[in-house]
Amino acid sequence: MFGMSFQQAAENFLVAMSTLAARKTRSALTILGIVIGVASVISVAAIISGLNRFVQERVESLGSRTYFISRFPPGTDPSRWPEYIRVRRYFDYDYAEYIRERCPDVDSVTTIGTRGFFFGDTNNISYGAQNVDKIIVRGAEPQYIKTLPLFSIDRGRFVTDFDEAHARSVIVLGAAISESLFPYEDPLGKTVRLNGSLYEVIGIFEHDQGLFVGPKVDDFAIMPMSSFKKAYPENKELIMAYTVAEGSSVEKAQDEVVQVMRRIRHVAPTADNDFEISSPDFISNLWNQLTGALVILTTMESCIGLIIGGIGVMNIMLISVTERTQEIGVRKAIGARKADIRLQFLVEAVFLTLVGGTLGIIIGAGIAFTVRAVVPSVPATLSALWVSIGFAISVAVGLFFGYYPANVAANLDPIVSLRYE
Repeated sequence: MFGMSFQQAAENFLVAMSTLAARKTRSALTILGIVIGVASVISVAAIISGLNRFVQERVESLGSRTYFISRFPPGTDPSRWPEYIRVRRYFDYDYAEYIRERCPDVDSVTTIGTRGFFFGDTNNISYGAQNVDKIIVRGAEPQYIKTLPLFSIDRGRFVTDFDEAHARSVIVLGAAISESLFPYEDPLGKTVRLNGSLYEVIGIFEHDQGLFVGPKVDDFAIMPMSSFKKAYPENKELIMAYTVAEGSSVEKAQDEVVQVMRRIRHVAPTADNDFEISSPDFISNLWNQLTGALVILTTMESCIGLIIGGIGVMNIMLISVTERTQEIGVRKAIGARKADIRLQFLVEAVFLTLVGGTLGIIIGAGIAFTVRAVVPSVPATLSALWVSIGFAISVAVGLFFGYYPANVAANLDPIVSLRYE
């Protein structure tokens, strides 16, 4: 019968174990490359898998039917904008009202003005002896929290039509800002000083963990759009956000918005749009581009480690063949076939790489969970799929690099082998 019986396989397994035990240092160095390669694959895959899920959840929290209108492509470096984007006119404050009146398939729309450190602006908010720097000041209309449900009120209220109509000096604070300014008292109704002007606190947003190290709801202080325009007339960069009405076609709503925007911005019929419409998916797309490069680099590193480990396995198996030449001769003399010898050495090679793969999986999982514990915003997740891939890689390396030594052993002449010393 071709191949080995269960008893022969068990015997070969025990032989492999004794070979490893007899040559501990050599065996450990042999599987080190496998350990490094598999650990790299598992740890990076776990971290990126968790981050991908986290990013997708964050994108969904912005609203699956929410879209943004801006004069520039989102997620791009302003210093690299071509001239035709740089010369685009700024948005006017009344664009959102035009869209409300002329786009029946748009459910809600808000103008958004932002003043933040990433634009080179400085903001400071204080109450008594407490103050907070590097906050993000934003002007928005009452429809803002309906358009962007990520901004959810925990206490108090949001900006109303009355606040907007009268440019009232009211403000809604992120939870982190509120806790810093009011560690021991209720912030609602209190007056804070923002960049030298006084504002009444009317609401507090729910806590938000944010997207990695980027801005989060906790960092925002939002006032009526009319108040923002009055306080910061120099901040001309506006964007808009709108949601598509339930039951309406996303494409139809977008066509309506495009037509209104082209009309109010006097875009010639044959000219391209001088504005951009994007969904929150641009965040996922940008993230995928960033992680794509990381995956490629890690894959290269892992491949180098696996190749080094595989060469080590091949080397130790060739040495083993030389050391066990007489044993091979005896086995052939009593009836062992080439296939039996080949399979024996393949079992040993695969066992070596499986040990390395198992250690790599354990170490990779340990790295991933350590990262998750130390940096909670990086939610590494180890899946059964990647554990299976780790084992599959180990077996594949063992078979690929173990076949040549196994074939050398199988082709040894039994007479020559018996005389070998």
